[in-house]
Amino acid sequence: MSTSDPFTSAPADRRVFRPTVLDLGDVRLRPWGRALDITGGVVPALVAAAADPEIAHWNPLNTADPAAAEAYLDRCDARWADGSSAAFAITDAADGTLLGNAYLQWNNRADGVVMVGYWLLAAARGRGLATRATTAVTRWAVDTADARRIELYHFVDNDRSCRVAVRAGFPYEGTLRASYRRAGGDYTDEHLHARLATDPFTDHPGPA
Repeated sequence: MSTSDPFTSAPADRRVFRPTVLDLGDVRLRPWGRALDITGGVVPALVAAAADPEIAHWNPLNTADPAAAEAYLDRCDARWADGSSAAFAITDAADGTLLGNAYLQWNNRADGVVMVGYWLLAAARGRGLATRATTAVTRWAVDTADARRIELYHFVDNDRSCRVAVRAGFPYEGTLRASYRRAGGDYTDEHLHARLATDPFTDHPGPA
């Protein structure tokens, strides 16, 4: 993995996310924002992603129409600007098509605690991209933003996401009862996975 905009010196407060491109060879993780160039257009890509049944079930996106998608891009730009979160579009390195999303958000910036999440479009599933992207953004947060603890949450019945977490080096730590509300539904239990900056990174081949 390489970055196009690595830190050259550590600022006084390193716990900020700065826009960069994470190059994984066949895919690139590129910052969401107004300047992002996606094959077919970034706004139509976000609207289509919001309509994907699996994304709508597990990771509902507030980008169901062009205005909402543009507002999402504006929020991404603002949060990159203040370093509070980092949203990456996972794109095909060859043709620039959108494959998915990986993101980081500070849960407790002063204490170095970060949350990581992801979603993939149908054509990108089963190729190990969620595991690879999660590992890449986690390593980047540790190396460049002084993340100390990275947490990953998923609904208890999301078995695929549970496998991604384990393969990316996030052991299961417990169940959070009635912790998150499903879209239009009741509060639901979540699994908590987490890893520390001191945990070793290991490559996990295969689909996940």
